[in-house]
Amino acid sequence: MSSTLKKYVLWFAQEHVDFRQAEIASLLRIWNIQMETPADHNPKRPFWVVGLQNDEAARKLASRSMSLRCIFELWAHSNEGLANFHQALRQHIETNAQSLATHFEANKSFKITVETYNKHFSQREKVAKIETMQYLPVEGPVNLKTPDVHYWYIEFWGLDPMDVPEQPYDVLFGRWVADGKRDMINEISLKTRKFIGNTSMDPQLSLLMANQGLVESGHLVFDPFAGSGSLLVAAAKFGAYVAGADIDYMIVHGKSKPTRVNQKVREKDESIYANLQQYGCGGLFVDVLIADFSRSIWADSIVFDSIITDPPYGIREATERIEFKTQRRATAMTEDAVHYPSTSPYQLCQMYKDLLQFSARHLKLGGRLVCWFPMLSSRRLLTYEKVSDSEADLGAFEMSATVVENFRERYFTQLAEDNGTRKERRLELREVGRKEAKKRGKQQQPDGKWRFPQDAPDA
Repeated sequence: MSSTLKKYVLWFAQEHVDFRQAEIASLLRIWNIQMETPADHNPKRPFWVVGLQNDEAARKLASRSMSLRCIFELWAHSNEGLANFHQALRQHIETNAQSLATHFEANKSFKITVETYNKHFSQREKVAKIETMQYLPVEGPVNLKTPDVHYWYIEFWGLDPMDVPEQPYDVLFGRWVADGKRDMINEISLKTRKFIGNTSMDPQLSLLMANQGLVESGHLVFDPFAGSGSLLVAAAKFGAYVAGADIDYMIVHGKSKPTRVNQKVREKDESIYANLQQYGCGGLFVDVLIADFSRSIWADSIVFDSIITDPPYGIREATERIEFKTQRRATAMTEDAVHYPSTSPYQLCQMYKDLLQFSARHLKLGGRLVCWFPMLSSRRLLTYEKVSDSEADLGAFEMSATVVENFRERYFTQLAEDNGTRKERRLELREVGRKEAKKRGKQQQPDGKWRFPQDAPDA
């Protein structure tokens, strides 16, 4: 690690682990921050020892991260036992006595937080850990609520709760610098949101998608499958202007069947705009249009900074587009009559091809498309970046039909197979039960139940 960078610890919440690396990389890009990791870096661990330029860079990184619990400046780190750790911490304090003196002043209150991973410590044990560091030259009073200086002591006991070592793998100590932005997850919780739908996106995932989309204040963000607008809410929370579209008139206008338990009808003011107003982002709402994505309504000149979306794939929400008819039947309505067009299935392979081509045309250079992609047993979050404005490159977005073609058919076939397997297991267990009952002398009665002869009901 470069000697010009200071060592920090990124302490992560152990949620959505697979997204943390992509989120941090995106935030480094947004803030133009340099970060280095050691050769033995393991992104699955709940903490990363990294190199950053200064505290300001650390605060910027934490200011938008949904994955980070906090960042602290690393003072000592050892994977060779507690004795080695205390020696390293003493040496750090002695070597940097002049630069650290301001943290130990008599008018500076302090607090030490003891954190363990994969091993529980009682409060008494945590206090004992703190007392082993009495050599810290702190002179100010203890303040457990709002300290001027907050120190963290961490012991890492591995990732496997079934294989806890006798000694911690890592021991770390440092000075708190900044908390992550995880409070925003609760701020936009679906539990208290004005308007939600059947497929409203989890707030944390929505915010992670906005980060991966490099959403910034003043950007224009678009969701072509807006639904109840969860992704628009996340983008607006980062200061972006938001626009969307959806083919479903009922959900866009808040007239669909309520999804909350015990709610019979929707309130009159339930809408995507109401959600944005609820979170103080009403001024960032551009519009959400009723539109068939397979037939773009957008002028070629429109350019978006980011496209963030969760396309339907026909399981909880139908994949539909307006049915195209070449001839009008003789029995058709007159031109001025109100007409609700019929829809037809929108094949996934065609939908994703259209999404990639639309993004290639309407994203700015360097803009990102962030979207979910269905697998048989899960989903993948895909992130694309526009690197060329060449019209000739549009033909490159030919997705392999074997990947997504007939996804619904394969999904339900797999579901039926799984159900069949479960039924077979239940039948096998019942047969085992029958055999065991016979061994114990029980007999099956006319009512289908197994009883001992003396317990059988009278005929």
